[in-house]
Amino acid sequence: MSMLNVRTDAAMDRALAALTAEGRTKTEAVRYALLRAYREDLIDQAKADAERLADDPDDRAEMLAIMRYMGTME
Repeated sequence: MSMLNVRTDAAMDRALAALTAEGRTKTEAVRYALLRAYREDLIDQAKADAERLADDPDDRAEMLAIMRYMGTME
C-alpha cells in the first residue's frame, strides 16, 4: 500500500467537503472518487470500442454469423 499526498484547490476542497458531508472520511472520499473516475474511464473506453466495432464490416459480419448459428436471428 502506498501513501498519496494531494494538493487541493478551492474546487477540490468543495468537492471533498461534499463527499465527506455524509460521514465518509477524506481517505474514503478520495478512494471513492478515484475508483469512480477509473470506472467511468473503463466505461467510456468500452463504449468507444463498441462504436468502433459497430462500424467494422468484418466484425458485423462475424456477429451476424454467430447470431445465426445460435438461432437468435432468423
